[in-house]
Amino acid sequence: MSGTHWLFGDQLGPEFLRADGAGGPARDAPVVMIESRAVFRRRRFHRAKAHLILSAMRHRAEELGDRVTYVKADTYREGLREAVGSGPVTVHHPTSRAALALVRSLDHVTVLPPRGFLVRQEDFRGWAGGQRGLRMESFYRNVRRDHDLLMDGAEPAGGTWNLDHENRERPPRGARTLGAPPPYRPREDAVDEEVRRDLDRWEREGDVAFVGRDGPRRFPASRREARTALRRFLSHRLAGFGAHEDAMLAGDDVMSHSLLSSSLNLGLLDPAECVEGAEAAWRAGEAPLNSVEGFVRQIAGWREYVWQLYWYFGEEYRTSNALGHTAPLPDWWDELDADAVSARCLSTVLRQVRDTGWTHHIPRLMVLGNFALQRGWDPAAVTDWFHRSFVDGYDWVMLPNVVGMSQYADGGRMTTKPYTSGGAYIDRMSDLCGPCAYRPDRRVGADACPFTAGYWNFLHRHRGALSRNARISRAVHGLDRLKDLSELLEQERDRGEGPP
Repeated sequence: MSGTHWLFGDQLGPEFLRADGAGGPARDAPVVMIESRAVFRRRRFHRAKAHLILSAMRHRAEELGDRVTYVKADTYREGLREAVGSGPVTVHHPTSRAALALVRSLDHVTVLPPRGFLVRQEDFRGWAGGQRGLRMESFYRNVRRDHDLLMDGAEPAGGTWNLDHENRERPPRGARTLGAPPPYRPREDAVDEEVRRDLDRWEREGDVAFVGRDGPRRFPASRREARTALRRFLSHRLAGFGAHEDAMLAGDDVMSHSLLSSSLNLGLLDPAECVEGAEAAWRAGEAPLNSVEGFVRQIAGWREYVWQLYWYFGEEYRTSNALGHTAPLPDWWDELDADAVSARCLSTVLRQVRDTGWTHHIPRLMVLGNFALQRGWDPAAVTDWFHRSFVDGYDWVMLPNVVGMSQYADGGRMTTKPYTSGGAYIDRMSDLCGPCAYRPDRRVGADACPFTAGYWNFLHRHRGALSRNARISRAVHGLDRLKDLSELLEQERDRGEGPP
Protein backbone atom coordinates (compact mmCIF):
# COMPACT_ATOMS: atom_id res chain seq x y z
CA MET A 1 0.00 0.00 0.00
CA SER A 2 1.66 3.24 -1.15
CA GLY A 3 1.64 6.65 0.48
CA THR A 4 2.84 8.33 3.64
CA HIS A 5 2.17 6.59 6.92
CA TRP A 6 0.79 8.67 9.80
CA LEU A 7 1.85 7.80 13.35
CA PHE A 8 -0.32 9.05 16.18
CA GLY A 9 1.32 9.84 19.50
CA ASP A 10 0.30 6.49 20.99
CA GLN A 11 1.60 4.43 18.06
CA LEU A 12 5.30 4.82 18.71
CA GLY A 13 6.70 1.29 18.65
CA PRO A 14 8.11 -0.72 15.74
CA GLU A 15 4.85 -2.69 15.45
CA PHE A 16 3.15 0.34 13.90
CA LEU A 17 5.63 0.48 11.01
CA ARG A 18 5.84 -3.25 10.39
CA ALA A 19 5.07 -4.01 6.74
CA ASP A 20 3.46 -7.42 6.32
CA GLY A 21 0.45 -9.14 4.90
CA ALA A 22 -1.66 -8.30 7.95
CA GLY A 23 -2.52 -4.78 6.93
CA GLY A 24 0.70 -2.88 7.52
CA PRO A 25 2.02 0.23 5.78
CA ALA A 26 4.23 0.07 2.71
CA ARG A 27 7.78 -1.02 3.42
CA ASP A 28 10.00 2.04 4.04
CA ALA A 29 7.02 4.35 3.56
CA PRO A 30 7.70 7.96 4.54
CA VAL A 31 6.24 8.84 7.94
CA VAL A 32 4.40 11.88 9.22
CA MET A 33 3.93 12.76 12.89
CA ILE A 34 1.79 15.70 14.01
CA GLU A 35 2.06 17.51 17.32
CA SER A 36 -1.31 19.22 17.75
CA ARG A 37 -1.55 22.13 20.18
CA ALA A 38 -5.36 21.90 20.11
CA VAL A 39 -5.18 18.52 21.89
CA PHE A 40 -3.70 20.24 24.94
CA ARG A 41 -6.15 23.11 24.82
CA ARG A 42 -9.21 20.87 24.87
CA ARG A 43 -8.38 19.36 28.25
CA ARG A 44 -6.39 20.49 31.25
CA PHE A 45 -3.97 17.59 31.31
CA HIS A 46 -1.50 16.67 34.00
CA ARG A 47 1.75 18.42 33.19
CA ALA A 48 3.75 15.17 33.57
CA LYS A 49 1.44 13.48 31.07
CA ALA A 50 1.89 16.23 28.49
CA HIS A 51 5.63 16.04 29.02
CA LEU A 52 5.73 12.26 28.59
CA ILE A 53 3.66 12.24 25.40
CA LEU A 54 5.64 15.01 23.72
CA SER A 55 8.95 13.55 24.84
CA ALA A 56 7.98 10.14 23.48
CA MET A 57 6.86 11.59 20.15
CA ARG A 58 10.01 13.64 19.73
CA HIS A 59 12.25 10.74 20.72
CA ARG A 60 10.54 8.60 18.09
CA ALA A 61 11.04 11.30 15.49
CA GLU A 62 14.74 11.42 16.34
CA GLU A 63 14.96 7.65 15.83
CA LEU A 64 13.23 7.84 12.43
CA GLY A 65 15.51 10.61 11.22
CA ASP A 66 15.02 11.69 7.61
CA ARG A 67 12.20 9.21 7.15
CA VAL A 68 9.78 11.33 9.21
CA THR A 69 8.19 14.71 8.64
CA TYR A 70 7.46 16.08 12.10
CA VAL A 71 4.91 18.88 12.09
CA LYS A 72 3.93 21.18 14.94
CA ALA A 73 0.50 22.54 14.10
CA ASP A 74 -2.66 23.78 15.72
CA THR A 75 -4.77 20.81 14.59
CA TYR A 76 -4.22 17.41 13.02
CA ARG A 77 -5.97 18.52 9.83
CA GLU A 78 -3.66 21.50 9.45
CA GLY A 79 -0.57 19.41 10.18
CA LEU A 80 -1.51 16.71 7.70
CA ARG A 81 -2.25 19.29 5.01
CA GLU A 82 1.15 20.93 5.61
CA ALA A 83 3.00 17.61 5.51
CA VAL A 84 1.38 15.74 2.59
CA GLY A 85 -1.22 18.00 1.03
CA SER A 86 -3.84 15.73 -0.48
CA GLY A 87 -1.45 12.85 -1.12
CA PRO A 88 -2.36 9.29 -0.06
CA VAL A 89 -1.93 8.46 3.62
CA THR A 90 -2.24 5.28 5.66
CA VAL A 91 -2.79 5.14 9.40
CA HIS A 92 -3.41 2.33 11.83
CA HIS A 93 -6.83 2.40 13.48
CA PRO A 94 -6.59 5.12 16.17
CA THR A 95 -7.40 4.41 19.81
CA SER A 96 -10.20 6.94 20.30
CA ARG A 97 -13.56 7.37 18.62
CA ALA A 98 -12.84 11.04 17.96
CA ALA A 99 -9.57 10.27 16.19
CA LEU A 100 -11.17 7.46 14.20
CA ALA A 101 -13.95 9.79 13.07
CA LEU A 102 -11.32 12.32 12.00
CA VAL A 103 -9.26 9.95 9.86
CA ARG A 104 -12.36 8.42 8.30
CA SER A 105 -13.55 11.89 7.29
CA LEU A 106 -10.41 12.42 5.17
CA ASP A 107 -10.83 11.03 1.66
CA HIS A 108 -7.12 10.49 1.08
CA VAL A 109 -6.53 8.52 4.31
CA THR A 110 -6.77 4.72 4.42
CA VAL A 111 -7.35 3.22 7.86
CA LEU A 112 -5.41 0.01 8.53
CA PRO A 113 -6.30 -2.55 11.24
CA PRO A 114 -5.47 -1.67 14.86
CA ARG A 115 -2.23 -2.85 16.40
CA GLY A 116 -0.94 -3.00 19.93
CA PHE A 117 -3.48 -5.55 21.20
CA LEU A 118 -3.69 -9.33 21.32
CA VAL A 119 -7.30 -9.82 20.23
CA ARG A 120 -8.85 -8.70 16.95
CA GLN A 121 -12.11 -6.80 17.24
CA GLU A 122 -13.92 -9.26 14.99
CA ASP A 123 -12.77 -12.12 17.22
CA PHE A 124 -14.10 -10.33 20.29
CA ARG A 125 -17.44 -9.74 18.61
CA GLY A 126 -17.60 -13.42 17.74
CA TRP A 127 -16.88 -14.37 21.36
CA ALA A 128 -19.31 -11.79 22.76
CA GLY A 129 -22.13 -13.00 20.52
CA GLY A 130 -22.10 -16.37 22.26
CA GLN A 131 -22.07 -15.03 25.83
CA ARG A 132 -24.95 -14.40 28.21
CA GLY A 133 -22.85 -11.77 29.99
CA LEU A 134 -19.60 -10.10 29.00
CA ARG A 135 -17.58 -11.05 32.07
CA MET A 136 -13.85 -10.52 32.09
CA GLU A 137 -13.01 -13.90 33.60
CA SER A 138 -14.63 -15.79 30.72
CA PHE A 139 -12.94 -13.52 28.18
CA TYR A 140 -9.56 -13.91 29.92
CA ARG A 141 -9.74 -17.69 29.78
CA ASN A 142 -10.56 -17.49 26.10
CA VAL A 143 -7.50 -15.30 25.46
CA ARG A 144 -5.30 -17.70 27.40
CA ARG A 145 -6.49 -20.61 25.28
CA ASP A 146 -6.26 -18.82 21.95
CA HIS A 147 -2.76 -17.47 22.61
CA ASP A 148 -1.48 -20.48 24.53
CA LEU A 149 -0.59 -18.33 27.54
CA LEU A 150 0.22 -20.10 30.80
CA MET A 151 -1.30 -23.32 29.48
CA ASP A 152 -0.34 -26.94 30.00
CA GLY A 153 -2.02 -28.48 27.01
CA ALA A 154 -5.74 -27.76 27.33
CA GLU A 155 -5.52 -26.89 31.03
CA PRO A 156 -4.30 -23.74 32.79
CA ALA A 157 -0.81 -23.92 34.22
CA GLY A 158 -0.98 -25.04 37.84
CA GLY A 159 -4.54 -26.30 37.37
CA THR A 160 -6.21 -22.96 38.18
CA TRP A 161 -7.16 -20.12 35.85
CA ASN A 162 -7.15 -17.28 38.36
CA LEU A 163 -4.89 -16.97 41.42
CA ASP A 164 -6.33 -13.68 42.61
CA HIS A 165 -7.06 -15.20 46.04
CA GLU A 166 -3.28 -15.50 46.55
CA ASN A 167 -2.70 -11.87 45.58
CA ARG A 168 -4.64 -10.07 48.32
CA GLU A 169 -2.21 -10.11 51.21
CA ARG A 170 -2.10 -7.17 53.58
CA PRO A 171 1.11 -5.13 53.60
CA PRO A 172 3.72 -6.42 56.05
CA ARG A 173 2.90 -5.14 59.52
CA GLY A 174 5.05 -2.18 60.52
CA ALA A 175 6.79 -1.96 57.13
CA ARG A 176 7.14 1.48 55.59
CA THR A 177 7.97 -0.03 52.21
CA LEU A 178 7.55 -3.41 50.60
CA GLY A 179 11.31 -3.63 50.15
CA ALA A 180 11.10 -4.47 46.46
CA PRO A 181 14.05 -3.67 44.19
CA PRO A 182 13.54 -0.21 42.72
CA PRO A 183 11.99 0.14 39.24
CA TYR A 184 13.89 1.38 36.23
CA ARG A 185 14.18 5.16 36.16
CA PRO A 186 14.95 6.87 32.84
CA ARG A 187 17.39 9.76 32.54
CA GLU A 188 16.15 12.95 31.00
CA ASP A 189 18.02 14.33 28.01
CA ALA A 190 18.02 17.30 25.64
CA VAL A 191 14.64 16.28 24.24
CA ASP A 192 13.10 16.53 27.71
CA GLU A 193 14.70 19.92 28.24
CA GLU A 194 13.18 21.15 24.99
CA VAL A 195 9.74 19.77 25.93
CA ARG A 196 9.85 21.42 29.33
CA ARG A 197 10.79 24.77 27.78
CA ASP A 198 7.91 24.50 25.30
CA LEU A 199 5.39 23.62 28.00
CA ASP A 200 6.61 26.53 30.13
CA ARG A 201 6.19 28.86 27.16
CA TRP A 202 2.69 27.61 26.39
CA GLU A 203 1.64 28.24 29.97
CA ARG A 204 3.22 31.73 29.99
CA GLU A 205 1.39 32.59 26.80
CA GLY A 206 -1.88 31.53 28.45
CA ASP A 207 -2.62 29.20 25.56
CA VAL A 208 -2.58 25.99 27.56
CA ALA A 209 -3.06 25.19 31.26
CA PHE A 210 -1.99 22.10 33.14
CA VAL A 211 -2.54 20.53 36.53
CA GLY A 212 -0.06 18.62 38.67
CA ARG A 213 3.71 18.73 38.79
CA ASP A 214 6.28 17.95 36.14
CA GLY A 215 9.11 16.45 38.13
CA PRO A 216 11.90 14.33 36.68
CA ARG A 217 10.38 12.01 34.10
CA ARG A 218 9.56 8.64 35.70
CA PHE A 219 8.27 6.71 32.69
CA PRO A 220 9.92 5.54 29.46
CA ALA A 221 9.76 7.82 26.44
CA SER A 222 11.51 5.56 23.93
CA ARG A 223 11.47 1.95 22.85
CA ARG A 224 14.93 1.45 24.34
CA GLU A 225 13.84 2.80 27.71
CA ALA A 226 10.63 0.77 27.66
CA ARG A 227 12.48 -2.44 26.88
CA THR A 228 14.91 -1.72 29.70
CA ALA A 229 12.00 -1.09 32.09
CA LEU A 230 10.37 -4.38 31.05
CA ARG A 231 13.58 -6.35 31.55
CA ARG A 232 14.09 -4.73 34.96
CA PHE A 233 10.58 -5.68 36.04
CA LEU A 234 10.78 -9.25 34.79
CA SER A 235 14.19 -9.94 36.34
CA HIS A 236 13.95 -8.00 39.63
CA ARG A 237 10.33 -7.19 40.54
CA LEU A 238 7.94 -9.71 39.00
CA ALA A 239 8.67 -12.38 41.61
CA GLY A 240 7.36 -10.16 44.40
CA PHE A 241 4.48 -8.64 42.48
CA GLY A 242 1.60 -10.98 43.17
CA ALA A 243 1.09 -11.36 46.90
CA HIS A 244 0.76 -7.64 47.69
CA GLU A 245 -0.75 -6.59 44.37
CA ASP A 246 -3.77 -5.04 46.13
CA ALA A 247 -1.93 -3.53 49.12
CA MET A 248 -1.13 0.14 49.71
CA LEU A 249 1.68 1.79 51.71
CA ALA A 250 1.93 5.53 52.30
CA GLY A 251 5.70 5.49 51.86
CA ASP A 252 5.84 3.16 48.86
CA ASP A 253 3.62 4.18 45.98
CA VAL A 254 5.13 1.77 43.43
CA MET A 255 5.69 -1.35 45.57
CA SER A 256 6.28 -4.21 43.06
CA HIS A 257 4.07 -2.85 40.30
CA SER A 258 5.47 -2.89 36.79
CA LEU A 259 4.97 0.79 35.85
CA LEU A 260 4.62 -0.40 32.25
CA SER A 261 1.08 0.80 31.52
CA SER A 262 2.18 4.11 30.00
CA SER A 263 4.69 2.32 27.76
CA LEU A 264 2.04 -0.13 26.57
CA ASN A 265 -0.44 2.67 25.94
CA LEU A 266 2.10 4.74 24.00
CA GLY A 267 2.80 1.70 21.82
CA LEU A 268 6.41 1.46 23.03
CA LEU A 269 5.80 -2.08 24.28
CA ASP A 270 3.69 -4.78 22.67
CA PRO A 271 1.49 -6.78 25.06
CA ALA A 272 2.72 -10.08 23.63
CA GLU A 273 6.33 -9.44 24.61
CA CYS A 274 5.24 -8.52 28.15
CA VAL A 275 3.11 -11.59 28.86
CA GLU A 276 5.41 -13.98 27.03
CA GLY A 277 8.37 -12.61 28.99
CA ALA A 278 6.51 -13.15 32.24
CA GLU A 279 5.58 -16.72 31.31
CA ALA A 280 9.19 -17.42 30.37
CA ALA A 281 10.28 -16.20 33.82
CA TRP A 282 7.87 -18.63 35.48
CA ARG A 283 8.90 -21.58 33.35
CA ALA A 284 12.54 -20.79 34.17
CA GLY A 285 11.73 -20.86 37.89
CA GLU A 286 12.45 -17.15 38.32
CA ALA A 287 8.98 -16.06 39.49
CA PRO A 288 6.06 -17.80 41.22
CA LEU A 289 2.90 -18.60 39.32
CA ASN A 290 0.65 -16.29 41.36
CA SER A 291 2.79 -13.26 40.45
CA VAL A 292 3.03 -14.22 36.80
CA GLU A 293 -0.65 -15.07 36.44
CA GLY A 294 -1.62 -11.78 38.13
CA PHE A 295 0.55 -9.81 35.71
CA VAL A 296 -0.70 -11.76 32.68
CA ARG A 297 -4.30 -11.19 33.81
CA GLN A 298 -3.71 -7.42 33.98
CA ILE A 299 -2.52 -7.30 30.36
CA ALA A 300 -4.04 -10.26 28.47
CA GLY A 301 -7.20 -10.08 30.55
CA TRP A 302 -8.15 -6.67 31.83
CA ARG A 303 -6.35 -4.41 29.32
CA GLU A 304 -7.66 -6.37 26.35
CA TYR A 305 -11.15 -6.52 27.84
CA VAL A 306 -11.30 -2.75 28.39
CA TRP A 307 -10.07 -2.02 24.87
CA GLN A 308 -12.67 -4.33 23.33
CA LEU A 309 -15.56 -3.03 25.44
CA TYR A 310 -14.73 0.56 24.49
CA TRP A 311 -15.55 -0.26 20.87
CA TYR A 312 -18.19 -2.93 21.45
CA PHE A 313 -20.48 -0.87 23.66
CA GLY A 314 -20.66 2.07 21.26
CA GLU A 315 -20.55 5.82 21.72
CA GLU A 316 -23.75 5.94 23.78
CA TYR A 317 -21.89 4.15 26.59
CA ARG A 318 -20.17 7.47 27.31
CA THR A 319 -23.39 8.98 28.67
CA SER A 320 -24.32 6.02 30.89
CA ASN A 321 -25.55 7.18 34.28
CA ALA A 322 -27.63 4.39 35.78
CA LEU A 323 -27.39 5.81 39.30
CA GLY A 324 -28.36 9.33 38.24
CA HIS A 325 -25.24 10.96 39.68
CA THR A 326 -24.92 14.62 38.67
CA ALA A 327 -22.85 16.40 41.34
CA PRO A 328 -19.90 18.42 39.94
CA LEU A 329 -16.30 17.74 40.90
CA PRO A 330 -15.20 20.11 43.68
CA ASP A 331 -12.30 22.47 42.99
CA TRP A 332 -9.98 20.87 45.57
CA TRP A 333 -10.30 17.55 43.72
CA ASP A 334 -9.88 19.06 40.27
CA GLU A 335 -6.77 20.93 41.42
CA LEU A 336 -5.26 17.82 43.06
CA ASP A 337 -5.07 19.84 46.27
CA ALA A 338 -3.83 17.08 48.56
CA ASP A 339 -2.84 19.57 51.23
CA ALA A 340 -6.48 20.61 51.69
CA VAL A 341 -7.52 17.06 52.62
CA SER A 342 -7.38 15.65 56.17
CA ALA A 343 -8.34 12.04 55.36
CA ARG A 344 -4.90 10.46 55.13
CA CYS A 345 -5.72 7.85 52.48
CA LEU A 346 -7.26 10.39 50.13
CA SER A 347 -4.60 13.01 50.77
CA THR A 348 -1.81 10.48 50.18
CA VAL A 349 -3.26 9.25 46.89
CA LEU A 350 -4.07 12.74 45.61
CA ARG A 351 -0.49 13.73 46.42
CA GLN A 352 0.82 10.76 44.44
CA VAL A 353 -1.29 11.77 41.45
CA ARG A 354 -0.35 15.45 41.80
CA ASP A 355 3.37 14.68 41.95
CA THR A 356 3.65 11.84 39.43
CA GLY A 357 0.46 11.46 37.38
CA TRP A 358 0.24 7.85 38.50
CA THR A 359 -0.88 5.55 41.27
CA HIS A 360 -1.62 1.85 41.07
CA HIS A 361 -5.01 0.26 40.47
CA ILE A 362 -6.22 -0.14 44.05
CA PRO A 363 -5.82 3.55 45.03
CA ARG A 364 -7.54 4.42 41.75
CA LEU A 365 -10.48 2.11 42.37
CA MET A 366 -10.89 1.91 46.14
CA VAL A 367 -9.78 5.39 47.20
CA LEU A 368 -10.34 7.82 44.32
CA GLY A 369 -13.15 6.03 42.48
CA ASN A 370 -14.79 4.89 45.70
CA PHE A 371 -14.90 8.45 47.06
CA ALA A 372 -16.35 9.85 43.82
CA LEU A 373 -18.99 7.11 43.69
CA GLN A 374 -20.08 7.65 47.27
CA ARG A 375 -20.40 11.42 46.70
CA GLY A 376 -22.56 10.99 43.62
CA TRP A 377 -20.30 12.90 41.22
CA ASP A 378 -21.18 13.04 37.53
CA PRO A 379 -19.55 9.92 36.00
CA ALA A 380 -18.69 11.77 32.78
CA ALA A 381 -16.78 14.39 34.79
CA VAL A 382 -15.04 11.68 36.82
CA THR A 383 -14.05 9.88 33.60
CA ASP A 384 -12.63 13.08 32.15
CA TRP A 385 -10.68 13.74 35.36
CA PHE A 386 -9.05 10.31 35.26
CA HIS A 387 -8.29 10.77 31.56
CA ARG A 388 -6.58 14.10 32.19
CA SER A 389 -4.81 13.29 35.44
CA PHE A 390 -3.00 10.02 34.68
CA VAL A 391 0.00 9.51 32.43
CA ASP A 392 -1.48 6.24 31.14
CA GLY A 393 -5.01 7.61 30.72
CA TYR A 394 -6.62 7.59 27.27
CA ASP A 395 -10.25 7.69 26.22
CA TRP A 396 -10.37 3.95 25.55
CA VAL A 397 -8.70 3.23 28.89
CA MET A 398 -10.79 5.41 31.16
CA LEU A 399 -14.27 5.18 29.66
CA PRO A 400 -14.93 1.51 30.56
CA ASN A 401 -12.70 1.61 33.65
CA VAL A 402 -14.53 4.57 35.18
CA VAL A 403 -18.06 4.39 33.77
CA GLY A 404 -18.29 0.62 34.18
CA MET A 405 -15.87 -0.54 36.85
CA SER A 406 -15.41 2.45 39.14
CA GLN A 407 -18.69 4.37 39.00
CA TYR A 408 -21.13 1.56 38.12
CA ALA A 409 -22.76 4.06 35.78
CA ASP A 410 -23.61 1.34 33.27
CA GLY A 411 -25.84 -0.44 35.79
CA GLY A 412 -23.86 -3.68 35.66
CA ARG A 413 -23.06 -4.23 31.98
CA MET A 414 -19.39 -4.58 32.87
CA THR A 415 -19.28 -5.57 36.55
CA THR A 416 -21.69 -7.38 38.82
CA LYS A 417 -21.73 -4.85 41.67
CA PRO A 418 -20.60 -1.33 42.61
CA TYR A 419 -17.00 -1.27 43.85
CA THR A 420 -17.44 0.64 47.07
CA SER A 421 -16.39 0.02 50.64
CA GLY A 422 -16.08 1.64 54.01
CA GLY A 423 -12.85 2.49 55.75
CA ALA A 424 -12.39 -1.08 57.01
CA TYR A 425 -11.17 -2.25 53.59
CA ILE A 426 -8.63 0.57 53.34
CA ASP A 427 -7.49 -0.12 56.90
CA ARG A 428 -7.06 -3.83 56.18
CA MET A 429 -5.11 -3.33 52.96
CA SER A 430 -2.89 -0.40 53.92
CA ASP A 431 -1.05 1.54 56.61
CA LEU A 432 -3.01 4.68 55.77
CA CYS A 433 -5.55 4.70 58.60
CA GLY A 434 -3.33 4.53 61.69
CA PRO A 435 -2.23 8.19 61.96
CA CYS A 436 -5.44 9.53 60.35
CA ALA A 437 -7.73 11.97 62.17
CA TYR A 438 -10.68 9.75 61.19
CA ARG A 439 -11.36 6.24 62.46
CA PRO A 440 -12.34 3.56 59.94
CA ASP A 441 -14.80 1.94 62.38
CA ARG A 442 -16.71 5.19 63.03
CA ARG A 443 -19.57 6.27 60.81
CA VAL A 444 -20.87 9.22 62.87
CA GLY A 445 -19.18 11.91 64.91
CA ALA A 446 -16.21 14.23 64.48
CA ASP A 447 -13.84 11.31 63.87
CA ALA A 448 -16.18 9.41 61.53
CA CYS A 449 -14.33 8.02 58.51
CA PRO A 450 -15.64 9.72 55.35
CA PHE A 451 -15.47 6.38 53.53
CA THR A 452 -17.39 4.48 56.20
CA ALA A 453 -20.07 7.16 56.47
CA GLY A 454 -20.08 7.57 52.71
CA TYR A 455 -20.55 3.83 52.17
CA TRP A 456 -23.73 3.66 54.25
CA ASN A 457 -25.04 6.90 52.79
CA PHE A 458 -24.48 5.51 49.27
CA LEU A 459 -26.35 2.29 50.09
CA HIS A 460 -29.22 4.28 51.56
CA ARG A 461 -29.41 6.61 48.56
CA HIS A 462 -29.65 3.67 46.15
CA ARG A 463 -31.44 1.20 48.41
CA GLY A 464 -34.14 0.43 45.86
CA ALA A 465 -31.84 -0.49 43.01
CA LEU A 466 -29.13 -2.20 45.04
CA SER A 467 -31.45 -4.37 47.12
CA ARG A 468 -32.05 -6.38 43.94
CA ASN A 469 -28.31 -6.99 43.41
CA ALA A 470 -27.39 -10.37 44.88
CA ARG A 471 -23.78 -9.37 45.53
CA ILE A 472 -24.61 -6.32 47.64
CA SER A 473 -28.18 -6.84 48.84
CA ARG A 474 -27.07 -8.23 52.19
CA ALA A 475 -25.21 -5.01 52.97
CA VAL A 476 -28.24 -2.96 51.87
CA HIS A 477 -30.48 -4.89 54.25
CA GLY A 478 -27.98 -4.05 56.99
CA LEU A 479 -29.19 -0.45 56.82
CA ASP A 480 -32.20 -1.47 58.87
CA ARG A 481 -29.94 -2.43 61.77
CA LEU A 482 -28.20 0.96 61.97
CA LYS A 483 -29.58 2.79 64.99
CA ASP A 484 -27.67 5.92 64.02
CA LEU A 485 -28.78 6.02 60.37
CA SER A 486 -30.72 9.28 60.72
CA GLU A 487 -27.74 10.93 62.40
CA LEU A 488 -25.44 9.62 59.68
CA LEU A 489 -27.63 10.94 56.87
CA GLU A 490 -27.86 14.37 58.50
CA GLN A 491 -24.09 14.39 58.98
CA GLU A 492 -23.53 13.59 55.32
CA ARG A 493 -25.95 16.32 54.22
CA ASP A 494 -24.00 18.81 56.32
CA ARG A 495 -20.63 17.62 55.03
CA GLY A 496 -21.18 19.23 51.62
CA GLU A 497 -18.47 19.18 48.98
CA GLY A 498 -15.62 20.41 51.16
CA PRO A 499 -12.53 18.22 51.47
CA PRO A 500 -12.80 15.52 54.15
